[in-house]
Amino acid sequence: MSEEKLEKLMRIKGAVAAGQYKLTGELVAYKGEIPKEVAEMVAEMCAANTMMAKMQADGFSAFSKMNWKPLIGWAVAAGEYAVCVVGEYGVFVKLNEADFNEIFKTLREVAGI
Repeated sequence: MSEEKLEKLMRIKGAVAAGQYKLTGELVAYKGEIPKEVAEMVAEMCAANTMMAKMQADGFSAFSKMNWKPLIGWAVAAGEYAVCVVGEYGVFVKLNEADFNEIFKTLREVAGI
């Protein structure tokens, strides 16, 4: 099942790599143009950033009286790439090809959120 989901993410325009990770930071599976060691490091980064984004969503909800919960996902764009994450799935995309609406729609389908 994970294989099919990663294949779907890799069909996103500009996708370079896609992966599944555990919220504890372990890499479950990945596909793409990055070495396994990089994918393992990215899994740790995704877990840490997801926890930080959840904390921010909780704080923004409490202090702004705006509804930021539950956390759906997050993105970081820098240089030539963006990483986008929903649930335990993420995708690296070339920033100049990224359609964030398409990316997050597909990620939500894959993650079941």
